[in-house]
Amino acid sequence: MQDQNSDFYIEQISTGCLSLFTYYIESNKEAVIIDPLRDSDSYLEMAKSRGATIKYVFETHFHADFVSGHVEIAKRTGAQIVFGPGAKAEFKFYEAKDNEEIAVGNIKFRVLHTPGHTPESVTYLLLTPAGKEHSIYTGDCLFLGEVGRPDLAVKGAEITIQDLAGWLYDSLRNKILPLPDDVIVYPAHGAGSACGKNIQAGGSDTLGNQKKTNYALQKMEREEFVKILTTGLANPPQYFFHDAAYNKQEYELLEDVLKHMEVLSLEDFEKKIAEGATLIDCRPTGEGKKGFIPGSIGITLDGSYAPQVGGIVSPKEKIVVVAPHGREKEAIVRLARIGYDNFIGYLDGGFEAYVKSGKKIEQYNAIEATDFKQKLAEKPWFIDVRNRGEWENGVFEGAHLISMNELRKRIDEVPKDKPVFVHCRGGPRSYVCYTILKKYGVDAFDVQGGLMAVTNAGVETKKPEL
Repeated sequence: MQDQNSDFYIEQISTGCLSLFTYYIESNKEAVIIDPLRDSDSYLEMAKSRGATIKYVFETHFHADFVSGHVEIAKRTGAQIVFGPGAKAEFKFYEAKDNEEIAVGNIKFRVLHTPGHTPESVTYLLLTPAGKEHSIYTGDCLFLGEVGRPDLAVKGAEITIQDLAGWLYDSLRNKILPLPDDVIVYPAHGAGSACGKNIQAGGSDTLGNQKKTNYALQKMEREEFVKILTTGLANPPQYFFHDAAYNKQEYELLEDVLKHMEVLSLEDFEKKIAEGATLIDCRPTGEGKKGFIPGSIGITLDGSYAPQVGGIVSPKEKIVVVAPHGREKEAIVRLARIGYDNFIGYLDGGFEAYVKSGKKIEQYNAIEATDFKQKLAEKPWFIDVRNRGEWENGVFEGAHLISMNELRKRIDEVPKDKPVFVHCRGGPRSYVCYTILKKYGVDAFDVQGGLMAVTNAGVETKKPEL
């Protein structure tokens, strides 16, 4: 998405895997990057191609779902890092004041302190050369149809989830709602991000439309708002707390991290796994269903690869990957985007090399939705690996509710002396969980088409007690 006129240029850069929106904004050959990725080559190349200098890196807050590129860009370009009031970090940055205005070329950005998602959260309001309010870069304060979750910056009794939700109530009403309806809202995340409960699709909207359609901007008492925000939150992925801390550190440059990446022979590959490394098979799911390496966890590059790895695998685990040919480096870089620098490397020649060696491969076992419907009469042991918010809309009678991100932690609850069936909503997550179950010796079967296919086959759901 681009927005260009004679005074400034805006480009929204989407990273689908993370449901992330980064912004390149330029005026009179000076540029600012808002909420960038760690792998920052594309931003530098954009500025170079346009003959611009990156003057600032604006961060809306300390992100929890990815490693931001502020340190990387500052080291490579000399750009100044800007955070909001109260921010504390190991690296040098400028702590902006509430309502301070920062010039970039012919335009200015007014810093609006909007705590709630985190204490230091800010919204950047772009002002045209004439002083007109043009657009807001809201970070995780305001999404389309949603707001940021208030549970990621809790500090015991010092800062509670209720405190954060209340601060967000005030921020929205004191800083966002008074702005004109024609102001454009540019959030940090879109649909699919775990930073909000139910974010709408799309990358931007007018504030006027959000005032009409976003529940969080409707007239309500503070207590009601706090209750809504703090109810029904799924547990955040485990890597969120790792990344929030990582983003406050003066971390290693990506090019230096990638120097540690090893191209592993089959012998070394097996040795690393024997020593305890976790194996991620990031080939397309369709390829995995034709057979996979025993002990591997199947998380395809074609889906929410990094967030799924971050939800399932601890940041402390050593990781080796089996990747599609030509995408090995991509698999490693996308791990580094969430601060998973403990990777070892990838198998040279990939899955094909493993097969050619004559090694045993694991076979995929599935059950069609209509057959699973019949199986339900026998009261089988089966797992619904969706999230809490999805369970609230209905589950099948007898389901064991263990989300995908919790499955490895709760694997001892799963029997190994009987068949175990696994389903999600439509199929992709249940395949991931199927490979986890097989890794731990469970006689697993993947329900094809998930809950949607089984309900279409005539099985009803019921509201669970959570």
